[in-house]
Amino acid sequence: MRKDIRNIAIMAHADAGKTTITAQFLFQGGETRKPGNVDQGTAQTDFLPVERERGISVQSAQTSFSWKNTRINLTDTPGHVDFSADVERIMRVPDGVILVVSAVEGVQAHTQALWTALRASRIPVIIFVNKIDRVGADTESAIRAITKEMNVCPMCLQRTNGEGGSDVSLESLWSPEYSEEQHVELIVASEETMLGKFLDGGITPFEDLDLQLAKLVRSNEVYPLLFGSAKMGLGIPELLDAVVNYFPLPVSETEKPLSALVYATSHDSMMGKIAHVRLYSGRISNRDVVLNLTRQVEEKVTQVRRVFPGRHEDIGQVMAGDIAGISGLSSVQVGDILGSDNGHIRQEIKLRTPLLTVQVKAVNKKDYAALAEAMAELNEEDPSLELEWLRDEAELHVRIMGWIQMEVLERILADRFNIEARFENPTVIYKETPNATGEGFVQYWMPKPCWAIIRFRLEPGPRGSGVVYHSEVPVNDVQLKYQKEVERSITGALKQGIKGWEVTDLKITMMEGEDHPVHSRAGDFAVATPMGIMNGLVNTGTTLLEPMVRFQINAGEELLGVITSDITRMRGSFESPSMDNGRFVLEGTVPLSTSIDFPVKLSSRSGGKARITTHFCGYRECTDEQGVIRPFRGISPLDTAKYILKARRAIQ
Repeated sequence: MRKDIRNIAIMAHADAGKTTITAQFLFQGGETRKPGNVDQGTAQTDFLPVERERGISVQSAQTSFSWKNTRINLTDTPGHVDFSADVERIMRVPDGVILVVSAVEGVQAHTQALWTALRASRIPVIIFVNKIDRVGADTESAIRAITKEMNVCPMCLQRTNGEGGSDVSLESLWSPEYSEEQHVELIVASEETMLGKFLDGGITPFEDLDLQLAKLVRSNEVYPLLFGSAKMGLGIPELLDAVVNYFPLPVSETEKPLSALVYATSHDSMMGKIAHVRLYSGRISNRDVVLNLTRQVEEKVTQVRRVFPGRHEDIGQVMAGDIAGISGLSSVQVGDILGSDNGHIRQEIKLRTPLLTVQVKAVNKKDYAALAEAMAELNEEDPSLELEWLRDEAELHVRIMGWIQMEVLERILADRFNIEARFENPTVIYKETPNATGEGFVQYWMPKPCWAIIRFRLEPGPRGSGVVYHSEVPVNDVQLKYQKEVERSITGALKQGIKGWEVTDLKITMMEGEDHPVHSRAGDFAVATPMGIMNGLVNTGTTLLEPMVRFQINAGEELLGVITSDITRMRGSFESPSMDNGRFVLEGTVPLSTSIDFPVKLSSRSGGKARITTHFCGYRECTDEQGVIRPFRGISPLDTAKYILKARRAIQ
């Protein structure tokens, strides 16, 4: 008999206990003989050496197990904000998410970011309050924080007795034997027949109430909350029951044409690139020829595998509703759609934006080529790195979230690729925007054969508006295919402005243009566009934009004066603090460049008793002195002679 499937993920702020819960799932599902332990480096889903040593998850891990005749495909995700990009990709896959909150620390910064993204994606959620055995556990406080900070009133299906110690126990508030009256009222109010029966004094069987609860969970109208201690295994069977009972079955249109999402890639020493896919319709079998809709190529599948942490199993075929690893698709990239888009594939949600750029170097110069190849492979697996390989300067640059990510990348390069690498001090990622409206002109008609004449108008745009482009040029002046080439070239032309940073928040209009019936080629307009744009930026001038972060600080009243002085010194601003029981909460904004090491200083100054949470809140203008101007990397389009020779591959 075919088992039902649940595709789920487990998410939380770092150190809330996700990986320990996963280890308990595998143990209670019969996949392991004893639960893995994060502190001892034996957790099954922390299989990288750096994960076992640090005791943190740095990349998502897929595993599978059975519970009550249901196969559960589970993704254990990283909790540290430095690895948010991984969580963003995974968030497109599950039909339900377990959101873990610590009974000691309560709702933390990353918990709120995850919750916001889950609500935006309309993914059903079960909240699990973990660590109820720990000293300092306060489930009532955790529920108040969930209600206030996450703006949701969860439905508690249990209550705790004796929390904060090893003799803690759980009592069910939702079972055939006992159902909390307010829960019953909530359920029957959502269904007309049940409500009528309730108002008439009738009793609805618990099984019917529970089925209606499942409908409400799946439609994001109710969020169940359960308690437990993953370390003790307490509450884990009840959590698994809730997963099976309340999370939806996956879309499983087996007889329809293939529709699948590539949500991740990895590399296997024997089989090469592995595409990790979620199927919404159809099926994929060994030796099938599959269309990559995104790349418009067909490739032959060499193996379909079930992926487990550190191992795999050749299963030969995967059907709609399931998850698998596919080898043989060499051109595939993260985010690609296989077959067709049947409308079930979820859009990506952004959690965090990388705000730092860093250069990576090989300690031994002879390893430079190998390092470039290794970084290209890592960039395929994590496109948020946005690897920039400057071959002329022999430099490799990536975008990162923070120092822990750098340290982890160094270790992965050593463990996986046997390359000793060093990351330089990171630089905040600035941007540029035009100062005023101006024009850019390019006349690319020498040396022949070439002909591309373009005039652009550049205008400043509202902050956060990005790039807006349109053309006013008739197709009689510039053929449509050439105008399309101009539009495609705009993004690359704005990668570096006159101060060395990406240009944004502007409107570009192609005002005039001219092609030639004999000498023009599409490539001529691709070469000309950056020259015209850069000429326009010189004429408008540009202003630097620096990334800003919004902060919330919770600390003792005695630190208020010194902290507000620090924020002012960092060119930040803040609102009036709120005071409560000898502590204050202060919110405001501050430039990332001046505050990048402030959390460490704050922790030191307060003896670890102050808490700060931050999140990116946009870009703001700054002076050249406050920011960083860097030289153009490569050959600038302003150096027209060399730039044209380079574009024509006449020079290296």
